Amino acid sequence: MSARLPSWAWVSGLTVGAIAAVVVLATQADRGAHPVATAARPSASASTGAHPKPTRSAAPAAVPEDSGTGRRIVYSLGQKRLWLVDASDAARRTFTVWPGTVSPDPGTYTVSLRRDAITGSDGVKIEHVVYFGAKSGVNFAFSNALDGSSPPPAANVQTGGIRMHKADGTALWTFGSTATKVRVVE
Repeated sequence: MSARLPSWAWVSGLTVGAIAAVVVLATQADRGAHPVATAARPSASASTGAHPKPTRSAAPAAVPEDSGTGRRIVYSLGQKRLWLVDASDAARRTFTVWPGTVSPDPGTYTVSLRRDAITGSDGVKIEHVVYFGAKSGVNFAFSNALDGSSPPPAANVQTGGIRMHKADGTALWTFGSTATKVRVVE
C-alpha cells in the first residue's frame, strides 16, 4: 500500500519551492547591484531634457593621479564623477554626478557639516547632505533628492549642490563623515 500525500501538502511544497527560487534570484541580483560602478538608476520621477543623466560604465574609471593619497572623496569637475577612496588608495565606489551651477575650485577641502534632510536652494527636498566648502557665498555639498530625481539647476540661481543617485548618496553619507578629506580636481 502506497502512502499518498494530501493535496494541501503538494501545493505547500510548490509554494516553498517557489519562495526559495525567488530568494535565490533576489540574492544573486542584489550581489550584482553593488560593484564599484553601481547599476542603480534614478526613479521614474527623474526629469529628462537639458540636464543629462549620469552614466554608468561597466569598467570603473581610474582614480585621478593628482587626487592625493589616503582615505578621501575625489570629485572630478571635468568627468562629473566622484570616487570614494579608502586608506589603501583603492576606489571603493565611483559614480557620475549632476553638478550645480557653481563649481568649487580645484583643491583640498574637508567635510565640515552633514545634514540628514533639508530643502535645497533650488526648492528640491534632499537628503544625505555633505558640506565641504564655499565660494562667493555659495555652499558646496553632495546630496541626493529624496525622490531620486535630479531636475536641471534653476535658471538664474547659483547652486553649489552636487546631486547623485539615491544609492550613491547613501554610500557617500556612510563614507563621508565630518573631517573626511575631499579632493577636487579638474
